[in-house]
Amino acid sequence: MSADYNEGFVDRFIETDDGLSLHARLYGEHLPGEPIICLPGLTRNARDFHQLALILSRSAQPSKVVAIDSRGRGLSDWDSDESRYTLAVEALDVIHVLDSLGIDRAAFIGTSRGGLILHLLAVSHPGRLSAVILNDIGPVIEVEGLRQIQAYLGGERQPRDFDEATAILREVHGSGFPALSDRDWHDMAHAIYRQRGGSIRPDYDPAIAAQFCAADLSQPLPDLWQNFAGFANLPLMAIRGATSRLLSPDTMAEMERRHPGMASLTAAGQGHAPILHLDGIPQHIQAFLAARFT
Repeated sequence: MSADYNEGFVDRFIETDDGLSLHARLYGEHLPGEPIICLPGLTRNARDFHQLALILSRSAQPSKVVAIDSRGRGLSDWDSDESRYTLAVEALDVIHVLDSLGIDRAAFIGTSRGGLILHLLAVSHPGRLSAVILNDIGPVIEVEGLRQIQAYLGGERQPRDFDEATAILREVHGSGFPALSDRDWHDMAHAIYRQRGGSIRPDYDPAIAAQFCAADLSQPLPDLWQNFAGFANLPLMAIRGATSRLLSPDTMAEMERRHPGMASLTAAGQGHAPILHLDGIPQHIQAFLAARFT
């Protein structure tokens, strides 16, 4: 991995009450003010936020950014008990990380599963949230999008090197992400895969994918509108990938109706989930966060 992927942050490792080590990247570690906490998706990790975190921590009005690897992902420990890979446990892990870092309150960016964790925290720990950005996730999850995720996780191939990993990602996801450049696909490969024991492997515990692929999607899914109501008094922004199959335009419209102050953004040429450092999205995020103080 080239040097720029490993610059601009410090690593922190925090032990949970059940003995796992959780990893977080801190960008702008000593910057004052309220930090921004980034929570990645189901099988993703803190590296997804690297370029965005550099922008947010090095701008004219910089913010400290903390990107967390959920248990079983990235540099966090894998859990020997796969039954603990749940939203409820991972939400408590987030609070544990905040407490360990001395963070009372923060703005949050949650991509996909990270956004579902924020729906839980909006009810269980509302005082810890000062603002929320949901990246391609909402209270209603489309079954078609979940089946798409099951399909590519269930058929995941083993690349021989990062060039082949890049090619595989483009082959599988290219139709949903026409806006991505060669460099973007290369960056995505380095965010998703890591070298383990001489092999290039997806950077998560395989039990997470197995658990997800075994889920029965034939039954109606419960919605999270009751949890979404927990965002009512918070500044809220929702970003949707234009080709996303997980978050529908109808759900976005209903989110806007129920939260009239919600800022909405569609990421052109991107699917699930949009890459947040592209196409001026960081500037929209900064403007949204700055508006809380005006």
